[in-house]
Amino acid sequence: MTKTAWVFPGQGSQALGMGMDLLDLPLAKDRFATAEDILGWSVIEICKNDEDKLSRTLYTQPCLYVIETILADFLREKEQPSLVAGHSLGEYSALYVAGVFDWSIGLDLVKRRAELMDSSAGGMMAALINFDLEQLEKVIADTPNVVLANDNSPLQVVISGTPDAVQTVISQVKAKRALPLKVSGAFHSPLVAEAAAEFQEILKMVKFKSASVPVLSNVEPVPSVDADVLKQRLMEQMTSSVRWRETSLSLSANGIERVVEIGPGNVLTGLIKRTCRDLILENVNSIVVSS
Repeated sequence: MTKTAWVFPGQGSQALGMGMDLLDLPLAKDRFATAEDILGWSVIEICKNDEDKLSRTLYTQPCLYVIETILADFLREKEQPSLVAGHSLGEYSALYVAGVFDWSIGLDLVKRRAELMDSSAGGMMAALINFDLEQLEKVIADTPNVVLANDNSPLQVVISGTPDAVQTVISQVKAKRALPLKVSGAFHSPLVAEAAAEFQEILKMVKFKSASVPVLSNVEPVPSVDADVLKQRLMEQMTSSVRWRETSLSLSANGIERVVEIGPGNVLTGLIKRTCRDLILENVNSIVVSS
């Protein structure tokens, strides 16, 4: 049997209309109703009608978690993963699928995380595509208040920091493209340390269970099922770099042959393809599976 990993995308993969083909599924109806009780607003209304809100961190992250986990539970009726991972927000979907916490607890965590991150204004993030890695590392080392936030693939990274620091790096590093991201703050950097510290106190109150399948975490892409290890890694996630290139390499190193990206878009399978060319890649963004 083909050894399969499920991966879950994070903020930036959202799309207006996502999840609307799920509305007639009994499981989805229950989840959307429960989500509205927890969040105080309708995931359906925002995903269907409000692109502006859907692009705002406060709403983006809970919407993605709800849609991704409904799709995952639908897929679980047909197969089970051997390993799971998620990119930033997607790690919460991965931990839910691995049985580390119940669905409602996961959504409440995502809600609190989104609220804190949405309020962390004042920073900037930018993606660099086709760049000189050695030059980038040197410029970042010489520039205060900017870090490598997402190491996504050999050809794509995201930097995070103060606007001046990010612009300094962009101006000094040769890259094919430099794209400012539409986010409210300098996520995955020390600039959100205050929000991260507050969220850590929230996480401390939540009991994690041992995972039913190994999880690759953003801060340490080494498989683990240990509840305490997974919680500690999650507590560090908000200010740490997302090590997705290493996650991609770890998939192959752990015998994974097939990767299924669950959620809107195909960002993660695109990144994995640039790092590991020998994996079977599929996308599940609706109740119809495409590859």
